[in-house]
Amino acid sequence: MTSSLFFNITTIAYFAAMVVFILYLTAKNKTIGLVATLVCWAGFAANTVAIGLRWYEAYAMGYEQAPLSNLYESIVFFAWSILLIYLIFDLKYKQRAVGAFVVPFAFAGMIWAQWSLDATIQPLVPALQSNWLTYHVFTCFIGYAAFAMACGVSIMYLIKVGKEEHAAEESPIGGILGMFPSVKILDDLNYKAIMVGFPMLTLGIITGAAWANYAWGTYWSWDPKETWSLIVWFIYAAFLHARFTRGWVGRRAAWLSIFGFAATIFCYLGVNLVLSGLHSYGG
Repeated sequence: MTSSLFFNITTIAYFAAMVVFILYLTAKNKTIGLVATLVCWAGFAANTVAIGLRWYEAYAMGYEQAPLSNLYESIVFFAWSILLIYLIFDLKYKQRAVGAFVVPFAFAGMIWAQWSLDATIQPLVPALQSNWLTYHVFTCFIGYAAFAMACGVSIMYLIKVGKEEHAAEESPIGGILGMFPSVKILDDLNYKAIMVGFPMLTLGIITGAAWANYAWGTYWSWDPKETWSLIVWFIYAAFLHARFTRGWVGRRAAWLSIFGFAATIFCYLGVNLVLSGLHSYGG
């Protein structure tokens, strides 16, 4: 069996999980929520096997590198990272409605990678062949995945708090929104996810600087990717600073979280595909 087969299984599993999570919201059945979570675990397992097989296939071709060297490989690893973060949070909080707003990010990445990107295994240029690659990409994408989780719960927060403001105080919210966690839990999940993502992004920037020094002889060159990474870092630093010192919670925190994830996606994809620089090889 090949990695491409397991990546296809992963894509199908993430799609199925997304659909079942939506059914869970409409049917309000805990068993359906459990099934959706189990499908997530199956997809995550297939994704893990696929990445491992691709790593083996690269070594069999004589390329001693982790499968994190091009846009296709980074996208499927991003999907894996999103499921990792989601499943860890699910084990602790068991707020299964969140899956309907987080798993679609992973599915979107997988379907784009499978349908639109070149999956050919190619060697890195010699200057970039370093163990720093693994450290840098792993830490960055765990951070990105945590920000995806924060974005998903922030969207849920804005939907629910908007409905609550228009609902009568004596009548509880029913329907699909009744399956959402409380706004207090959603706000806490947003904060906790960013508390995971921010230190990982910080480590990603540090390891990236070390890798840049190894590859190009300088720790920082104000390349577009480096500049946008710093912008994203400042956005989430501002989020945490505002929460700790000014008590920012609720709607303002949710909007800042969504804005931060939009900046993260531009840093990840927009810079690689639109702007030119030292990181253009990633496209």
